[in-house]
Amino acid sequence: MSKDEAKFEGKFEFLEHTADVYVRTHGQSMEEAYENAALSMFETMTDTDKIGQNQEETVEVEAEDQYALLYNWLEALLVKSETEGILYSKFKIGNWKETDDGFKFKAKVWGEKFDAQKHPQKVAVKAVTYHRMVIIREKDRVVLEFILDI
Repeated sequence: MSKDEAKFEGKFEFLEHTADVYVRTHGQSMEEAYENAALSMFETMTDTDKIGQNQEETVEVEAEDQYALLYNWLEALLVKSETEGILYSKFKIGNWKETDDGFKFKAKVWGEKFDAQKHPQKVAVKAVTYHRMVIIREKDRVVLEFILDI
């Protein structure tokens, strides 16, 4: 196991995929698994250890089901990152609500403006996809799988 793999053990892992990035994230709760999904997306782009956490923002996400919620969460962060030039490295989801109408939550996210000198570029994430998306919810663990289009 490499140093990078050990650093994220129990949070997420990259699975084999021919053209894109296939990710499996883990959490003891749905919130933690979603937080780790966001972390894995930004780790795909750069070394998240090098992203400062001096800028705090709130992101609200809602959807009719958990698959759309995961997609909307990652897509909201990706669009925010691209349009505002910000990278994020810390995520805290709160106010998780499940109703007959769907799902929603509010999250605090922390990051900083992209700096080419500080943030090594790995690969650009173009989009989040529904392809091969899996959500496994058990009593004391959640597993999410999804593909990032690079």
